[in-house]
Amino acid sequence: MQEPFNLELKQSTVENLDYFSKLLNKDVNTILEEALGHYFQAQRDKLNNDSLFDEGGATNLDFDEFWDDVDL
Repeated sequence: MQEPFNLELKQSTVENLDYFSKLLNKDVNTILEEALGHYFQAQRDKLNNDSLFDEGGATNLDFDEFWDDVDL
């Protein structure tokens, strides 16, 4: 079981949550879940893109393997 953690939000964030909760007719938990879902997906996409560049591009072939059998 996970240990509980302390969540602290700025007053302006709380006010925005309250405002958008009323405006969109959604409860605060739904708004937070949606927002965190978007955040996590964006971070996954960023990490996936970064890992492609960390490996030296779109291929893991060395120079000779890449150009083998290429007729110029």
